[in-house]
Amino acid sequence: MKTAVCPVDRALLATGTRLSDTCVLQHAILENADHAIIATDLSGTVLYFNRTAQRLLGYSWDEVVGRSTPALFHDPVEVASRAEALSVELGRSIAPGFEVFVARVANNGHSEEDWTYIGKNGQRFSVRLAITTLPDARGGLLGYLGIASDITERGRLEQELRIAALAFESQAAILVTDAEQHILRINPAFTKLTGYSAAEAIGQKPTLLSSGRQDAQFYRAMWQSLKESGHWQGEIWNRRKCGEIYPEWLTISAVKDDRGYLTHYVSTFSDISNLKIAESEIHHLAFYDPLTTLPNRRLLLDRLEKARATGKRSEQIGALLIIDLDNFKTLNDTLGHDTGDGLLIEVANRLKQCIREGDTAARQGGDEFVVMLEELGGEMGGASILAESVAEKIRAALCEPYSLINGHEHFHSASIGVSLFCGDDKSTEVLLKQADIALYKAKDAGRNAVRFFDNAMQTALDQRASLEASLRHALSRDEFLLYVQPQVDSARQVIGAECLLRWQPVGRAMVAPDDFIPLAEQSGLILPIGLWVLDFACAQLRRWAEQQQTRELYLAINVSACQFRQQDFVTQVKAALNKYGANPRRLKLELTESLLLDEVDSVVGKMRALLDIGVRFSLDDFGTGYASLSYLKRFPFEQLKIDRSFIRNVTSDPDDAAIVSAIIVMGIALRLNVVAEGVETDAQLTYLLDHGCTSFQGYLFGRPVPFAQFELSLESYGSLSETAFCDWVI
Repeated sequence: MKTAVCPVDRALLATGTRLSDTCVLQHAILENADHAIIATDLSGTVLYFNRTAQRLLGYSWDEVVGRSTPALFHDPVEVASRAEALSVELGRSIAPGFEVFVARVANNGHSEEDWTYIGKNGQRFSVRLAITTLPDARGGLLGYLGIASDITERGRLEQELRIAALAFESQAAILVTDAEQHILRINPAFTKLTGYSAAEAIGQKPTLLSSGRQDAQFYRAMWQSLKESGHWQGEIWNRRKCGEIYPEWLTISAVKDDRGYLTHYVSTFSDISNLKIAESEIHHLAFYDPLTTLPNRRLLLDRLEKARATGKRSEQIGALLIIDLDNFKTLNDTLGHDTGDGLLIEVANRLKQCIREGDTAARQGGDEFVVMLEELGGEMGGASILAESVAEKIRAALCEPYSLINGHEHFHSASIGVSLFCGDDKSTEVLLKQADIALYKAKDAGRNAVRFFDNAMQTALDQRASLEASLRHALSRDEFLLYVQPQVDSARQVIGAECLLRWQPVGRAMVAPDDFIPLAEQSGLILPIGLWVLDFACAQLRRWAEQQQTRELYLAINVSACQFRQQDFVTQVKAALNKYGANPRRLKLELTESLLLDEVDSVVGKMRALLDIGVRFSLDDFGTGYASLSYLKRFPFEQLKIDRSFIRNVTSDPDDAAIVSAIIVMGIALRLNVVAEGVETDAQLTYLLDHGCTSFQGYLFGRPVPFAQFELSLESYGSLSETAFCDWVI
């Protein structure tokens, strides 16, 4: 844009006209003024458009002079709105054009208002527009002069001030000091939070609020941060006017002028008491058991790590006790969870009374608690004695009677496993595992006992883990075998046989049933194993049905409680029988007494469903469990088996003899076939025969052997003789 020579100057020079020095001076002032100056005639046609106006709006002299205003650079919507307002104000119609700008000038000779300009590039900005009349030399009216100044920055600053004023009245307390920390201004939130009015605070220093909780080092760090970065924020404790100490979140900013000199400090702060309470509650929920208020597992592990580190430095031995309440589930199931919770709370209280202040009692979950003992001395023997003393104290305390919410007195016991540690000789994981192993041994010892971990325990458990790992592959590797042991009548004639499971791992000795069957039941592997036995037995019954010497024999298999409780057990039995076309009447299922304790109706229903197709049932190991006359009446058993533990001493122990004779009498009365297990001598057999027993099983008649050997003996002897069966060896 070329504005070096004014078009007015050009026109005058072209005519040879010379202006007076005064006119030249006036013209120079107009051209170099900081404001946009626009002159129009009486109709609004632009006569003059100075350099500042050209720069501000982006238009050249030639683009504006001679054109009407306000169409060129005014907002038509704003002009129309002003026209409507003026019409109401002046009581006459004002057209939305040039008249809007000069209507007040006609009355007052002057007008000054804020307007919006639109530059050539479309940018909008605010101006303060002053309009006056331009008189001619004869006192008439030549036109109008408009002087506009850009007030965009002023508007921005005013808006910022309004925002700052609103912020100052916010909910956060605000404090402004000079460079020497004298309070200059506070807001209402400051008074509300601290209790100090403006009159009480202004002129004072912020130390007015000091609580004394922060030391000199704290304040040195604060002022160092302000010096280096001009900013500090953090948590601090201050004191209200009433003396109450409270936590607050404080932010301090240093204010400097254009030259970089410190002029003020501005502080904002808020009361975080509720936040601290919530924080404390969250911490408690994260690290403490909500029922007993004892530390939870997370906090226990943290303290255990610290105790191990401390023990390493001090060479002090510590102990970890895992405490498990015996048969707690039974209490919950019979008396309800509220009663169980009450017991757990009382257990926690007793634990705290049994340990020192520096020790830790924690709840891991359920009915399992942990106690950590520290600083038991530097000698392992002495530490063991101290740990055992505390463990026994705890065990005795937990055995004391409990007064439960139902008003009844209740007795409970606990099993405790103990593991010692010295520094970081054991990882936390290993330490917990060892204590758990010791707990397992305490329970295995009959419960209500204290046991210490030793390497023999670990070895036994490692062997158990290895055995379980091998057991999981036994079926797929075809390592299971089924042996049979004959059952005979009073004439020693074979009437059936019991299937007995054997496990022969590849490359290893045969594993005893007492070693792997409980493991299979605990791990759930008994389910696929039980199905395999059922399938094998049904296939064998089909083969027996085709042979003269075996077609009348029954085959008994043991069914675990876990297997029998499967919803589809009846379907499984029927499917196996149908698969091979086996005679259901030749299949006998031996059940243990433990099955009879739960879900009685379901058990009876399954038994009757299988009875309907011919399958029979035998109650195994009678006398060792919980079975009673009511059980025998309710459950449709065809046979009961007297456990071998009673037969072993039946000829020498009057108590065993009395039990056996009573079982036989009871079985006969209930029309049950009674089988005596574990018969090994003629004297035992004679006693049993004399007391009415009619069926027998034991080494006297034959040891468990593979099916092929069993069948071969039947073929050789037609019917089993005493000699034949006594010669059988595994």
